[in-house]
Amino acid sequence: MIYIYYIFIIIMVLVSVAFVTLFERKILSYMQLRKGPNKVGFLGLLQPFSDGLKLFFKEPIYPLKSNYLIHYISPVYMLTLSLLMWCLYPIINNFIIFNMGFLFFLCCVGMGVYGVLMAGWSSNSIFSFLGGLRSVAQTISYEVSMSLIMINYFLFTFSLNLMYFMYYQYYIWFIFLSFPLFFCWLSSCLAETNRPPFDFAEGESELVSGFNIEYSGVSFAYIFLSEYMNIIFMSLMTCIIFLGCDLSSILFYLKLSFIIFWFIWVRGVLPRFRYDKLMSLTWKLFLPYSLSYILLNFNLLLLMLGY
Repeated sequence: MIYIYYIFIIIMVLVSVAFVTLFERKILSYMQLRKGPNKVGFLGLLQPFSDGLKLFFKEPIYPLKSNYLIHYISPVYMLTLSLLMWCLYPIINNFIIFNMGFLFFLCCVGMGVYGVLMAGWSSNSIFSFLGGLRSVAQTISYEVSMSLIMINYFLFTFSLNLMYFMYYQYYIWFIFLSFPLFFCWLSSCLAETNRPPFDFAEGESELVSGFNIEYSGVSFAYIFLSEYMNIIFMSLMTCIIFLGCDLSSILFYLKLSFIIFWFIWVRGVLPRFRYDKLMSLTWKLFLPYSLSYILLNFNLLLLMLGY
């Protein structure tokens, strides 16, 4: 049953990635007063599948002086890590119970850096290498703040198991206990997934497409799938930690869709940040702020326990 559940989740996630791309193109097009995809299928619903078929049947092209093996392993590695994270999906019955789910999540996020670094380095192009370095520095910096923000909420639940968030938010959502940290978390999610306004690996004015500039066909599709699966998973984590984690309710999935919409809305509204401001934001604002919250929550916990 465990394998059947996991295969079912993976199939649903891959289908949802297809429709999230369509959702993004539609929202951005309406924000720019145009129609977006509307020819292939009813209202353009089959457009993601035609794009996927085109990518998977396209001839793979690789740079002549690239490190061929690592160049092709990197996208597979990134996709595998993104698929592994979905083991954490908290189904109540007949699925993997992760008592250390929080640590598993941090390990997967931390290991994702190596895929980006290998992809940028192996193509032997200075532009992709520079994009990869930018992306790695950004991801590592925001991982620190993100993990400290999460530690605050695991002080509330006394457990590393994600299922406990459902039990402890039965009466009040954690977003109401620390509203400013919620916005720090959302900004960290944008930086972790390399989304605008923090998409410095893809600065069109100088680096075009960052670490994946030399990829095409299936390899590009794997990187693309990995990025959008990470967006959906970070939206899921936001709903689990902050917005009630009421898994048996349809409201949970509406909240998940709203967070994904927010990711897309930010892309259409905000201009790209400056790189030094991005780094100072996490080290000079998010890090001291989350550490202060940890000290506050820990002292409150000690007071409640009578120490």
